[in-house]
Amino acid sequence: MGKRLLLLIPAITLSLSTLFAQSTKADEESFIYETWNNQKVEAFRGSLKVPENRSADNSRMISIQYVRLPAMRENHGSPIIYLSGGPGGSGIMAINYRYDMFMALRQYGDVIALDQRGTGASNIVPECRSKHSVPANKQISDLEFITLHQHALRECLAFWKNGGTDIGGYNTLENARDLEALRQHLGAEKIILWGTSYGSHLALTALKTMGEKIEKIVMSSVEGLNQTIKLPARTNAYLDRLQAAVNSQPKAKVAYPDIKSLMQRVHAKLDQHPLPLQLALPGGEKVDFLLQRRDMQLLAASLISDPQHAARLLQVYRTIDRGTKPSFENIPGRLLPDRFVAPGQPITMQAMPYAMDIASGMTEQRKANVKEQAKTAILNGYLNFTFYYDEIAPQLDLGDHFRTNPISEVPVLLLSGTLDGRTYIESQREAVAGLKNVTRIKVRNAGHNLFDVPSDEIQNAINRFLEDKPALQTIITVDLPNMDL
Repeated sequence: MGKRLLLLIPAITLSLSTLFAQSTKADEESFIYETWNNQKVEAFRGSLKVPENRSADNSRMISIQYVRLPAMRENHGSPIIYLSGGPGGSGIMAINYRYDMFMALRQYGDVIALDQRGTGASNIVPECRSKHSVPANKQISDLEFITLHQHALRECLAFWKNGGTDIGGYNTLENARDLEALRQHLGAEKIILWGTSYGSHLALTALKTMGEKIEKIVMSSVEGLNQTIKLPARTNAYLDRLQAAVNSQPKAKVAYPDIKSLMQRVHAKLDQHPLPLQLALPGGEKVDFLLQRRDMQLLAASLISDPQHAARLLQVYRTIDRGTKPSFENIPGRLLPDRFVAPGQPITMQAMPYAMDIASGMTEQRKANVKEQAKTAILNGYLNFTFYYDEIAPQLDLGDHFRTNPISEVPVLLLSGTLDGRTYIESQREAVAGLKNVTRIKVRNAGHNLFDVPSDEIQNAINRFLEDKPALQTIITVDLPNMDL
């Protein structure tokens, strides 16, 4: 992917030393950013101070950190600000795994990897380790499980408050106001936003708060302003699309003739007889663990995001269905729910992701829809556990006015994966319904982490959009991974 994408960058006519001499900004320092796989690029560290909560008197100031990758042309355009998903992802860290895209976009302007408030280098809020834990090898009900987490959240809210954190400042509206502060800090007339998942949620909010200062937006896997809590019925519809993809591969079709029935059988089996396992912790220690139906639903809620992870999920379901014990060792740790990573350990929470989701919330109508649909949905309400924190901290909620769609004529490029198991393709269409100038591109076989798909066509589509050229195609097809592992 890297070699192909970098060929898209035109010849550089300005030496980097000359470019850097012209590019230094106040409060920045030059350094060499080195990625996990030892790629190196000259860059700048920068920061700005913003109020933790602009709505509070005498709010403390917090530092927002970023890395600026300077443009590779002398007469370049507006700064491009990368907005990570999550919420909670580090934009600075994303350079490691989206390096080629960061490099390719430098032909259009400075590319800013932003650590949003409460994330990465911009996080000054300590992790909360509550006094509550979920038993590792004892069967408990869904109500007990949810109640434990609700108690942990209440404890953590008090912990952060007592530690001097104004948790009311960790919401998407304040995050968007930080973008305006960053624009001013960079001395830019306008900015271009490049976001994915929660980053698109933030970009849509910015359209409502500073739309006249936004030149363009590139986004994928869009999460609308009233879509923090996903509709359970749409998970069932997604599973139908996943089934169609599986059926396109003869061996996978034989292995998984009916995904929904497989999942329902395993859930029923685990309800009747939870499965005792031994899990290997990151340090090598093995602990007893009782796998319940709810655990599989939580695991599925994480792994259905992308087809390559869904394939591993199906393998686990098939193993249990056959009466044998599954292994979770081939599943990346970042995709495993906390209960799999640290069974029996205290429930821990980071302030930013919890507060952001709670503040974005849901309308009363959506709450009613989710509650009703969860009764018959294969994953119940576990696709977004924040649903169960409703009304614990009502003072954080941003209200229904926040959740209305933006109306704007700012040019937007929307890339949507047909196998996105988190922000469903039909929901993405609804999220941008108020935007008048949208270029929509469907990426067949791509999942939620669409920007990680090795595709020159995706990069070319972004390049053409930034060059004010019409899209060459509205459908891009990428390779479907092997669904029969």
